Amino acid sequence: MLRLLNRLEAPSAGQVLIDGQDIAGLHGKPLHALRRKVAMIFQHFDLLANSTVAENIELPMRMAGVAQAQRSARVEELLHLVGLAGRGGAYPAQLSGGQKQRVDIARALVLEPQILLCDEATSALDPESTQAILDLLRSINQRLGLTIVLITHEMPASATWTCTTPAAKG
Repeated sequence: MLRLLNRLEAPSAGQVLIDGQDIAGLHGKPLHALRRKVAMIFQHFDLLANSTVAENIELPMRMAGVAQAQRSARVEELLHLVGLAGRGGAYPAQLSGGQKQRVDIARALVLEPQILLCDEATSALDPESTQAILDLLRSINQRLGLTIVLITHEMPASATWTCTTPAAKG
């Protein structure tokens, strides 16, 4: 399902609608534009070991040609959002699994996507870290109005999520 939503795979039949647009037949620039609106986090953190937390988070912005001052400000904003303020100079080896996943979440949010796809984002974590990451994702959903598609086997039966619709942007 996630591979259909980010168009890594095309459906064999039917439609895949995002904001009323059928994305099934997108190619070239329209497909590239869709992928900038859809971010993904995985069960494995995929952080660059020789780069700091801040460098890992800013990588998509650097690749997109965003100016250094804007990258630094955005990294600080996201470090605060994911609960890692002051950890920008740390390296992945110095972080716990939950902290690494927070870095991955921050990196996924750096280009302000509209949809966040989470593929088993908690499977490599202990139960306490799993709950903390699920709580963080719920908070991000509510604070940013971000659509989150979450695939997990770790969701407690008592967990409830409220779907929010982002306010119209003017």
